[in-house]
Amino acid sequence: MSDRLFIFDTTLRDGEQVPGCQLNTVEKIQVAKQLEQLGVDVIEAGFPISSPGDFNSVVEISKAVTWPTICALTRAVQKDIDCAAESLKYAKHKRIHTGIGTSDSHIKYKFNSNRKEIIERAVAAVKYAKKYVEDVEFYAEDAGRTENEYLARVVEAVIKAGATVVNIPDTTGYCLPDEYGNKIKYLMEHVDGIDKACISTHCHNDLGMATANTLQGVLNGARQVEVTMNGIGERAGNTSLEEIAMILKCHKGIGIDTNINTPKIIPTSRMVSSLMNMPVQPNKAIVGRNAFAHSSGIHQDGVLKNVQTYEIINPKDVGLEDNAIVLTARSGRAALKYRLQVNGVEIENEEKLDKIYKKFLVLADQKKEVSDADILVLAGADDTENHAVKLDYLQVTTGKGVKSVASIGLDISGQKFEEASSGNGPVDAAIRALKRIIRKNMTLKEFTIQAIDKGSDDVGKVHMQVEYDGHIYYGFGANTDIVTASVEAYIDCINKFRIK
Repeated sequence: MSDRLFIFDTTLRDGEQVPGCQLNTVEKIQVAKQLEQLGVDVIEAGFPISSPGDFNSVVEISKAVTWPTICALTRAVQKDIDCAAESLKYAKHKRIHTGIGTSDSHIKYKFNSNRKEIIERAVAAVKYAKKYVEDVEFYAEDAGRTENEYLARVVEAVIKAGATVVNIPDTTGYCLPDEYGNKIKYLMEHVDGIDKACISTHCHNDLGMATANTLQGVLNGARQVEVTMNGIGERAGNTSLEEIAMILKCHKGIGIDTNINTPKIIPTSRMVSSLMNMPVQPNKAIVGRNAFAHSSGIHQDGVLKNVQTYEIINPKDVGLEDNAIVLTARSGRAALKYRLQVNGVEIENEEKLDKIYKKFLVLADQKKEVSDADILVLAGADDTENHAVKLDYLQVTTGKGVKSVASIGLDISGQKFEEASSGNGPVDAAIRALKRIIRKNMTLKEFTIQAIDKGSDDVGKVHMQVEYDGHIYYGFGANTDIVTASVEAYIDCINKFRIK
C-alpha cells in the first residue's frame, strides 16, 4: 500500500509575495476554489497580521472552501497568533502556522538572541497557538542552514509542546539535494517522538534545486510538501506543485501518492498565471506551453510513430487534449502532413506535399512558429499556381509625415505589368496601384484583418469582399506583412472574376 503525501499549497501566501502579483479577495477566493478542485490538502490563505486585506482574505476563503485545511501564517508572537485565530473562525478545518528562525545567522542578526532562548520562544508560540486550534504547524525558518543537532533539539521541543506538523524550510534555497535529504533523515532518526508529527518540506529555488530538494526530503521521511502553482514565490520561487505531483505519478515505484486531481493542473496553472499577471516560461516543466511540444523533425517523426519515444507523460493527465507538433523551420514533411491531416486536409500525393512543404519552409524562415491556420493557408495557396493573376512584387514607402506610395508588379497569364500609386496609407496605396493595372469597375465592400494574438511575427490574415459586375466575390490573403496580405486578398477576389 502506498504512503500518502499531503500537499500544502502556499500560492496565496508565499506565491503572492512576488512583486506585482498581489490579488484582491475575490481573486483569492477564485484561486482557493480551484485549488480545492485540484485536490490540495492544505491552503495557506495568508498572513493575517500583515494587513487588513490579508486578514479579510483568510476569513472569506475559510467561508468559501469546504474540505481542505485552511492555514494562517504567524510569527512566534502572541498578537500574530490571536489575529490568525480570529481570521480562521469560519474555517471547517483550521491550522495555525507559527515559527521562528533557527540558524545561527537568524539567531544572532535577526533576533539578537541565543539558541536556548529561541527554543523557549518556539515552545511558547506552539503552546499558545494550541489554545486556539488542535492543528499547529511550526516552521524552523532557515532550517537549511541550521546545524542538524540543534535543529533536532528544536523539533523535539515543539513536538512535545503539541506541534502536529514541523516545517523544515530551506529558506534561502542553499541546500544541495543530498544535504537536504540527509537533514530530514537525521531528524527522523534522532528526534524523540518524531512519529507524533508530520515532517514538512518548504524549499526555495534560488539555485534551481527546489524540486530536487523536496523530493529528497520526501524520500527520507517527509510526508507534507509546501509548494506553489507554477513554482511562484519569493525571489526565484518555490517548489512547483505540478512537478512534485507528476514526479510521483510517473514514478510509481516510489510508492507515494498524492490527492492531486492531475487533469486540473493546466487549468489551475493558467488561472494563477492570468490573475497574477505572471507568465509561465515556455519551457517550464509540466505547464509551459512547450512542455508537450515537439519541433525537431527527428522528434516529431518519433512521436508520430509512437508517442512514448519522446513523451513520459500523457498530456491528458495534466489537462491537455493532446501534445503539440509545433511546426518550425526544423520540421519535416511528416510533421507537416500530420498537422494537415489533424486539420482535415488529406494530401493525396507526395508531389503536392512537396509543393506545400517548399512554401512552408519559406514561411517558417520568416516567423518562429507556424500555426495550424498558417498551414491551412499554405495548403489552399497551392491552388494559386493556376490563378491568372499573380503578385510578382510589392514595394511600399510609408511613415509618419510621409505620403504612402506603393509600386506593384503583376503576372497576368504570363504577361508582366507594373504600376505605382499614392494613397491614404500603405494598403490604400497598394490597392490603388493594383487597380491601375486591373482596369475594372471594382468596389471594396468589406475589409477585415484577423486579430494577431501570438506575436509580431504572426501571419496577418485578411478577408475581403469585392463587388464586380453586380456580384460579390470573397477573397483571402495571409502573410507576415499585412499590406501584402491585403493585396493578395484583393487578387484572390479578382481571380474569381475569371479575368483573361
